[in-house]
Amino acid sequence: MFVKDRMRSPVTVLSLTSTLGEAYALFEAHGFRHLPVVDGGRVVGILTDRDLRFATSSFCTTPHTASDPVTLAMSTHVLTADPLDPVEDAAKIMREHKIGCLPVVDGSELVGILTGMDLLDALINLTGLTKPTSRLEVALADRPGELARLTVFMADRNVNIHSLLTSPAPDGTVHTVLRVGSNQSRPLAEAMRAAHFDVLWPLPKPWPH
Repeated sequence: MFVKDRMRSPVTVLSLTSTLGEAYALFEAHGFRHLPVVDGGRVVGILTDRDLRFATSSFCTTPHTASDPVTLAMSTHVLTADPLDPVEDAAKIMREHKIGCLPVVDGSELVGILTGMDLLDALINLTGLTKPTSRLEVALADRPGELARLTVFMADRNVNIHSLLTSPAPDGTVHTVLRVGSNQSRPLAEAMRAAHFDVLWPLPKPWPH
């Protein structure tokens, strides 16, 4: 999945002559949290709702007014994404720099914006939650062939895997989360345990007392 698949377009923007009052009106009317500032189509800054609140509050050394230009409050160090960047690369940049959005530029042209909410939508899509599925989690040994053994197991039982995510665990195993097209997750988990898979979820059904 690429940035172009999740970005929002067209983008509402501010110009260098836009005022803080105009920006506030856009934030309030549309629920925006970030607005790119452009000059001749080129991104030159970002104004966030937090920037605006601070710039007009008593915490600012010289509080600004609604008639002041956005250039007095915007951030000029703007990180951007390319439409063909993988969404996980964009997420990594946003997490490392603790920012809430990335303007998307194609060459020098602003073509979209990617926000943290867009990345959450991408995660929901990547994990298969948009379809009726059941969740399974397995700890696999970190060696070649283990993932293939798991997928063959599912294929032999005619179970469709809608999504598969892996994450290294502190104990050296690889935690593997599957979304499968079956509502029989517990019987499936028991069959996996019988085949010597270390199933983390669903938990074994407790024996009756």
